[in-house]
Amino acid sequence: MTSNFSQTAAYIWSLADLLRGDFKQSQYGRVILPFTLLRRLECVLQRSKPKVLEQVEKLEAMTGLESEARDKFLRKAAKQSFYNTSAMDLSKMGSADIKSNLLSYIDSFSPDAREIFEHFKFAEFVGQLQDANLLYKVVQKVALTDLSPAAISNHDMGLVFEELIRRFAESSNETAGEHFTPRDIVRLTTSLVFMEDDDALTDSGIIRTIYDPTAGTGGFLSSGMEYVHELNPAAVMRAFGQELNPESYAICKGDMLIKGQDVSRIKLGNTLNDDQLYAENFDYMLSNPPFGVDWKKVEGTVKDEHTLKGFDGRFGPGLPRVSDGSLLFLMHLISKMRDYDGNPTRKRGTQNNGGRIGIILNGSPLFTGGAGSGESEIRRYILESDLLEAIVALPTDMFYNTGIATYIWILSNKKEQQRRGKVQLINAVHLYQKMRKSLGSKRQEIGEDDVRLITRAFGGFEAIESYRLDKEPDENGNPKRQRGSKKKAAKKTFGSKIFASHEFGYRRITIERPLRLSVQFSDERIETLRFQPGKLNAAMQKVYEQFPESFSDSGSPRPVSGRGAGGEGLSGKSYGNLTEVETEVRAMVKADFADLKEKQIKDLLAVKTWTNQKQLLDIATHLQAAIGTEQHDDFNEFETTLKEAIKTAEVTLDAKQKKQIIAAVSWTNPDAEPVIKKVLGNPTRKRGSTPETSLAHASGYQANPTYGTFEYGGQIVQLQPDSDLRDSEDVPLTAETARGANVDAVNETYFLGEVAPHVPDAWIDAGKCDSKDGQVGIVGYEIPFNRHFYEYEPPRPLQEIDAELDELSGEIMQMLQEVHS
Repeated sequence: MTSNFSQTAAYIWSLADLLRGDFKQSQYGRVILPFTLLRRLECVLQRSKPKVLEQVEKLEAMTGLESEARDKFLRKAAKQSFYNTSAMDLSKMGSADIKSNLLSYIDSFSPDAREIFEHFKFAEFVGQLQDANLLYKVVQKVALTDLSPAAISNHDMGLVFEELIRRFAESSNETAGEHFTPRDIVRLTTSLVFMEDDDALTDSGIIRTIYDPTAGTGGFLSSGMEYVHELNPAAVMRAFGQELNPESYAICKGDMLIKGQDVSRIKLGNTLNDDQLYAENFDYMLSNPPFGVDWKKVEGTVKDEHTLKGFDGRFGPGLPRVSDGSLLFLMHLISKMRDYDGNPTRKRGTQNNGGRIGIILNGSPLFTGGAGSGESEIRRYILESDLLEAIVALPTDMFYNTGIATYIWILSNKKEQQRRGKVQLINAVHLYQKMRKSLGSKRQEIGEDDVRLITRAFGGFEAIESYRLDKEPDENGNPKRQRGSKKKAAKKTFGSKIFASHEFGYRRITIERPLRLSVQFSDERIETLRFQPGKLNAAMQKVYEQFPESFSDSGSPRPVSGRGAGGEGLSGKSYGNLTEVETEVRAMVKADFADLKEKQIKDLLAVKTWTNQKQLLDIATHLQAAIGTEQHDDFNEFETTLKEAIKTAEVTLDAKQKKQIIAAVSWTNPDAEPVIKKVLGNPTRKRGSTPETSLAHASGYQANPTYGTFEYGGQIVQLQPDSDLRDSEDVPLTAETARGANVDAVNETYFLGEVAPHVPDAWIDAGKCDSKDGQVGIVGYEIPFNRHFYEYEPPRPLQEIDAELDELSGEIMQMLQEVHS
């Protein structure tokens, strides 16, 4: 039995020599993979073929037999999970009718096997081979390849098929990332996930399940089985997976069929909205979901599950933004973990032995989303449930279709005692080797020594102070310039840090400051009332400027007396009538205000829109006569003045009109008095007050400036906050506040130390509370990986930089002279 699978794979891939010229390089795998699978299935079924054909004859005589029963009889005869009822094989297909014979042969396979060829679109490529006069040659070469179990075991055949998949991925590297995770990343992730299961790696007869919800071509499933097989050939691994792309699904299912797996466990479909393994839980899960791909297509189903099922479904903690579904896959995996009973005396083989997850994510899930957002709530659930074991930062340029930074998350619901309540961060961004030839965006790979270093750091679970690696600096740009540059090369380091889970959390408190308004009924300010605020404001101003004849103020407005808006007080009936210039107005709006919709344009053309604003302007003019044009820096006193003026002018204002007038004549002024929102009452009687005053203060209030209750003007008041000055502060969680204890004291200490000294009039908004613990401030979690491993390096001396610039300038001038000469 051969063990040199790479030679076998190379021989099979030599089929590409026949295809070259008639097929694109990216199509080679679409021909070679299904033919390889076909030949392997044929070789596996060869010994039982006579019994299967004999059983077919018997079944034909049994009328009324259901298809399921027929299928069971044939599987039993084949002694496999698949069969073929045709008397033909690849060596018996003549050149005359080879296309029809081959397709008939494929149709004779059992449904699971036949489905694989359908998703490969095998019939389509058979037609193309026939048109190119290559079909007979390809079939003949494949038929001469010995892929029988006697020549190559299931395990080695799986390695051959994986090697073919890798070659296929590399030959079509423009789309490889959609189907195939690089083997070095797969190997590292698998090592981290499996390294702590002593039973699976040592005991005979142990059974473990492995699952990938974004299976692709099955790389993670194969790697997990291969990893365990190398250490413990007697262990039984059962693979489960689901894949969205039909071609990748076909490759994965074919690979599992070759490895002797039950391919009914490999499903086709979108995991997020159609979990076809919903009743299953698993020991191990490995996944590389697509980076930064939106989930808009399944938004309705996912939101319904979140809303209706809550924590009984997969997405209870929250939902990320629609633009990136990575965290949805992570929550899906968490829901698939086997329960862990935590009983050290449990019998081996029970179902409650917990689960572990290895998932590759980009940087977004680490920090995207502030406190209270879906992403933060998902991180909160993971960390507060103590599921996260470690995160490993990988080098950039590791994947075929993207060069972005990526991270491996390791999660478990059966942490060892020393890991409980803690998270390990491993900085491996510099553990790479440059590839001799790039494959798409993949320019770097992780070597075996680097994998061992990472797994040792993870297994040892100890903090490792960042140290410099013995690696050559990267060369950027001109190698000659790189060698001559005095600029220090970036240090390549490796390190590991351990944090308590709560150290990634914070409580976001809202900081308010009082609104301070000045008011002045000047002509310039009340003139702005001629135009509606909001989206129509700029358009109205331009129309008013360009078409003045439509806004005749002749026939001055009569004094308004108890009238609302609507133009009733206007005698100039032509004001705002744009009928004669509607075409010109529309052209102007289309050119300068393209964002306005038709309904808004109709409002702009309506006479009522203009007369309403003119009415408001006239009211403000009458109020101006009563109030005057001087500036008021105490809005609280001004409100009293305004009420008296409204009464004197005998006008009626609804809340909307009053708000618009105040907005027009007021502005924020840091030197003005704060605006009072609510008067709570008299202050509590202080020591030394007389009996006569004690009754007045018996039900009084106390000032609490930390939470926005101030003594002002002899009374206890709440001030109106200024939304433009609103800010937030992130108070780091402590072990106590993480569980909702001692929150107020920690918040107040932080506020008094970090905020109050700089803005004495600020306060904490006590109304902004966390939805879970009800305490002041909203809890958030983020994992600022780069910040924890950042090392400050002082800039080079200016003299050194100037000298290098002078040298570069001299070289440039010399090159220019050479060009001119």
